[in-house]
Amino acid sequence: MTALKLELAGEAQAIITPRFAAPPALVYRAHVEPELIRRWCLGPDGWQTPECRFDARPGGTFLFRWQNAEGHGFHAAGEILEIDPGQRILHVERMYLPDPTPDNRVETLFLPEGSGTLMRMTMTLPNAEVRAAMLATGMTEGMEASYQRMETLLGGIDA
Repeated sequence: MTALKLELAGEAQAIITPRFAAPPALVYRAHVEPELIRRWCLGPDGWQTPECRFDARPGGTFLFRWQNAEGHGFHAAGEILEIDPGQRILHVERMYLPDPTPDNRVETLFLPEGSGTLMRMTMTLPNAEVRAAMLATGMTEGMEASYQRMETLLGGIDA
């Protein structure tokens, strides 16, 4: 995986673009299959994902619950708005820290790039203040650690 790139656009968007050696179909699978998500989507070292549900269809819901060794945790929940298997996921999510954050509309594209994938995740938040607060949580560091784990996991899975 290449280093996670963060770009801010407009008043309220954050665009994350990592590159993976695996093909788009496999990177997509890692985002929709709970048994795979649970193995890489852990956030910072020392955290785990004891609960993970993902119903990969329009109107389907998802829940990711994270916890550290001391028992502290938070979760994310949301709804799938649109899905184009292997290519695109559009969903709305809320983080519960423990109180719910404002809705975050997230479009994730899985774009072929040579033999690998350029993933482009565009997060659209209600306003610049909410975006700044989200970024201040250290979210990108947790995402980078998780995506590094995913890259390793994908190396051992058949497309």
